[in-house]
Amino acid sequence: MLRVIAATLSVLLLVGSGWVWYLRGTAEQNLTRTDALPSSGNSDAAGDGGATNILLVGSDSRAGATDQELAEKLRTGDPGTMNTDTMLVVHLPSDGGSASVVSFPRDSYVEVPGFGENKLNAAYSLGYNSLDGEAGPAERDGAGAQLLVQTISSLAGVRIDNYVQVDLIGFYNLTEVIGGVEVNLCGPARDPDSGIDLPAGVQTISGADALAFVRQRNGLPNGDLDRIVRQQAFIGGVVRTLLSAGVLLNPLKQRDLVEAAANSLTVDVNLDLLDLAQQLQNLAAGDVEFSTVPIANPDGNINGSSVVVLEDRDVILDFFASLSEEPEPPDTATVEPATVTVDVFNGSGIGGVGSDTQIALQELGYGVGSVGNADRSDYTTTEIRYAPGLDAAARTLALVVPGARLVELSSLDGQVQLVIGSDFTGIGPDTPPPAADPPSGEQDQPRTAADTACIN
Repeated sequence: MLRVIAATLSVLLLVGSGWVWYLRGTAEQNLTRTDALPSSGNSDAAGDGGATNILLVGSDSRAGATDQELAEKLRTGDPGTMNTDTMLVVHLPSDGGSASVVSFPRDSYVEVPGFGENKLNAAYSLGYNSLDGEAGPAERDGAGAQLLVQTISSLAGVRIDNYVQVDLIGFYNLTEVIGGVEVNLCGPARDPDSGIDLPAGVQTISGADALAFVRQRNGLPNGDLDRIVRQQAFIGGVVRTLLSAGVLLNPLKQRDLVEAAANSLTVDVNLDLLDLAQQLQNLAAGDVEFSTVPIANPDGNINGSSVVVLEDRDVILDFFASLSEEPEPPDTATVEPATVTVDVFNGSGIGGVGSDTQIALQELGYGVGSVGNADRSDYTTTEIRYAPGLDAAARTLALVVPGARLVELSSLDGQVQLVIGSDFTGIGPDTPPPAADPPSGEQDQPRTAADTACIN
């Protein structure tokens, strides 16, 4: 939804200062602002090259919705609670390069500063309810937003520079003003809980159908990961729609879009929409990449509660650091297997796999160091972890571990590690790779806003 305002205003810069002044005044008059950025606990983003990071939040709040709107627009009679069901970090490099949009699963099990470990979508409500009874709604909103910012900043190691939040009725209104968004479903989607009932194929959706499309969780092959892909695909469709001349060059559409966005969004007190628009005005659909924070196990269980277990924090820190790095040509160099020493860790939950792997690697000429169990027994994806400078050694090992994910870790000291997950199919150049899953949040290649391939 941030893109809705920013892309519109970027075109308006060319239209005329009077019209821009009018629209800016309209936006400022109707925007809701909140004290979302904390004075402490927000990383200084050392090493990110001056990038801008925007936390985009979708809440399930029904505040202000009438009974008729609950039934007809939101397809629910439940007044709901204030949970943040959609959380994305929009990363804008300072050099104007490709933008990155990183999704965080709502059930990610994380450290919430001051409250211990909990699901990520609990952070806002914990902050909201942390103030005493004399605090008003605005103060509580700010406290909730600040705790969510602190949680994500600590997890990702990046500074959150701006905060943008949209609730359900705001999302509904925005999609109506845009005129609908094109999506592509691999199969029909039906779910009574979300109210979705859509056929397979390419179609344009808005309003209640759009809400159901991005909110469905039940009945999806990959659960919340597929819902994340839905949200990414929908935002990509919004970007494509806004880049079309029919939307951006129509003054009436511009006015309606700015008014709807201003009435639908809650933003931090410092967000300058025109400055943001200038940062985004040169982006094309292919310059907006979507990905998901690295996940170790999407089907974790802690104390009887279903959670998403994220990768180790150093993996996440390296992932976010890479967003601001200049892309380099892929290196395909390998080395002799005899020069590669591998530490093998069994995280598959199946006994004996580690020792069998040791024998197979040694028969192929690889050196094997230590062999043991991983820190967890529920890894779903096999990983080859390696220290900086050992890229060629890691690629050499990958030749005989089909489907393994390569992860460079600065915390390793001259080591190459094989962490065996439940998808492990064996060792050898002719070993079949793991069976491919339907499109999900763990795609090897990030999707872009130009991607129109079908999704679950």
